[in-house]
Amino acid sequence: MTFFMVINYAIQLVFLCFGLYYFTISLFSFIPRRRPPVDNNHLRRYALVIAAHNEEVVIENLVDSLKRLDYPDDRYEIFVIADNCTDKTADLARQAGATVFERFDDTARGKGHALEWMFEKIYKMDKKFDSIVVFDADNVVDKDFLKNINRQHLRGSKVVQGYIDSKNPEDSWISYSYSIAFWCINRLFQQSRSNLNLGCQLCGTGFSVDVDILKEIGWGATCLTEDMEFTMKLALHDIKVGWAADAVVYDEKPTNLSQSWKQRIRWMQGHADVACRFVKKLVKRGIAEKRLFYIDCALYLLQPLRILAMGAITVMAWIQNIYPESNLIIWGLVPAHIWNVVVIGQFLWTPFVLFIEKKITPSIIWRYFLYSVYNLTWVPIAIIGIMNKDKKEWFHTKHTRKISIREMQ
Repeated sequence: MTFFMVINYAIQLVFLCFGLYYFTISLFSFIPRRRPPVDNNHLRRYALVIAAHNEEVVIENLVDSLKRLDYPDDRYEIFVIADNCTDKTADLARQAGATVFERFDDTARGKGHALEWMFEKIYKMDKKFDSIVVFDADNVVDKDFLKNINRQHLRGSKVVQGYIDSKNPEDSWISYSYSIAFWCINRLFQQSRSNLNLGCQLCGTGFSVDVDILKEIGWGATCLTEDMEFTMKLALHDIKVGWAADAVVYDEKPTNLSQSWKQRIRWMQGHADVACRFVKKLVKRGIAEKRLFYIDCALYLLQPLRILAMGAITVMAWIQNIYPESNLIIWGLVPAHIWNVVVIGQFLWTPFVLFIEKKITPSIIWRYFLYSVYNLTWVPIAIIGIMNKDKKEWFHTKHTRKISIREMQ
């Protein structure tokens, strides 16, 4: 067996193992888990925290949607961190009804640092809260969000992630591709792990954390993907993230490839950074305690390997089709017809999920093909992100879609 064949088989093995594992887990998203009844009359107190850097275009709509929550006004308060702002974010947030704290720090930049700064202020307030809920400034929130988050807390979850929907799926093929990706994540990743009691992943916005947990283990998540970092920190403290599929947050998606490229490189830099710091600990813990929970978290952090394997297989397949005489052994690990079934099945699986999620629209046919292109762009992004994992420079994603919760509903 040649060296090239060994590499070829290794790439296919990585891709197949990841694919088989995630497909098997995803099937459990369709098998409901019985939930214990709760006393809906017990209303916990919440601090709703928004980290905002120059968000004057969108901040009012988010505060307005939070003011409209179907939850007693005296059981929650809205806090906006005007983080290094040079525009009217602070003034507009105050006018909309939020309590605003202005932060200026040129060294500790980024959302993670801003949240840590704000959490410390909340701990010292005379008014005490049970949980802190984090939002991004570009969001708008469904009126039942807090009521449904509260229900999951009452069922025993110390940390709860809400359903991340899209505010602007029809803006462009990029925003639609993002939307498809998040819709699939909500169903196939989050719902399946909730049903299996494996623990979900935080998504950066629309999540709630008990104040007691934050005080006990500390926030400390200040890398480029603070949500992923805190999820893994929770896991090592044996704390699982709960899932509230009916607590909906509408998030603004990028509308052009340039903006998307920069954002996803930042995500991949943070992903690679967190993977290097947590994978070994999680695998070691999972083997020692014989618990899939830790292994599943580690596999999530190793997702860039699946992306790279997908890219390598795609490139080799193109070369083989263009130059048949190259004799590349593309399908050496399993027969070619099995690979064809895998490819076709994967292509049809996503539309089925979108149908279940009630996200099928007239434009999905042609945009779904562009979604395949979007997925392929992850390959160079993964390479660049991994190579630059040690770079910590944070940059702002500009938000421009001024959409109210009334328009969404």
